[in-house]
Amino acid sequence: MEVAIRKMGNSQGVLIPKPILAQLGLEGRADLQVRDGVIEIRPIHRNPREGWAEDARRLVAQGDDALVWPEMPNAGDDELVW
Repeated sequence: MEVAIRKMGNSQGVLIPKPILAQLGLEGRADLQVRDGVIEIRPIHRNPREGWAEDARRLVAQGDDALVWPEMPNAGDDELVW
């Protein structure tokens, strides 16, 4: 697809059609890099564990942090030093 490079303020840019953004899952922010003379734009993948600490604190505050499974100690667990 041929696109026009347009002046945007003091910069220049390319308008990316909405269907292409949707197909790639690009929304809000993206990772933009140049590799071997090619412009790459990719979705930003967040850390899969992002927010876990806040969620754990929220669960504790709600009193919802009880074990789901009963404890099943292994032989020798009582000798472990933490």
